[in-house]
Amino acid sequence: MAIIETEATLHEAHRDNHTHRDVNGGWLRPAVFGAMDGLVSNLALMTGVAGGAAGQHTIVLSGLAGLAAGAFSMAAGEYTSVASQRELVEAELDVERRELKKHPKDEEAELAALYEARGVEPDLAREVARQLSRDPEQALEIHAREELGIDPGDLPSPLVAAVSSFGSFALGALLPVLPFLLGASALWPAVLLALAGLFLCGAVVARVTARSWWYSGLRQLTLGGAAAGVTYLLGSLFGTAVG
Repeated sequence: MAIIETEATLHEAHRDNHTHRDVNGGWLRPAVFGAMDGLVSNLALMTGVAGGAAGQHTIVLSGLAGLAAGAFSMAAGEYTSVASQRELVEAELDVERRELKKHPKDEEAELAALYEARGVEPDLAREVARQLSRDPEQALEIHAREELGIDPGDLPSPLVAAVSSFGSFALGALLPVLPFLLGASALWPAVLLALAGLFLCGAVVARVTARSWWYSGLRQLTLGGAAAGVTYLLGSLFGTAVG
């Protein structure tokens, strides 16, 4: 009796603890990476302009212009990319739908062969394929999953992708500009706030990776800081050459 209870307890503990990270990233990954993109690009732009000995007004104007241009560019690019991908998937689904209508037996045999290749006994594979093929829409979903690796009922939305990219990029790009909008007259508060934001974004990314939060945070801080430093140096060189 004690052994049975122990096994039941272990099974329950295993079930409670057996969780996985979201390997697809869901909404978190594009949102965080969009924010990091806005942070790094706008911080680099502003430090490059500052390196050229530009005045505060020019630096702020550059930051706001970078925010608007980058956000709209990200939104347009993301919309086009996701819409094109969705159209391609829908076209392939139409091909599969026509094949299921014209050659249902051949498609059923193809599905059975897929299950056999995965180790299912031939008779059982044929029976499973036969039962799954009764409903045309279910058959389409199964074939799409098995052959194309997609879920017809969970296709990405171009509008959602565009809006989320616009918002996350704009939020990230706003951080380096924010200290100036609040009255700062020097560059260093903008740099410190942007670097803190980069560390935070890197730490959040650790939720969808196997790295620790501090490693991801420091890595992103280092990369963003290096980008800002290089563009500041280039701005100084170009400013001297142009001046």
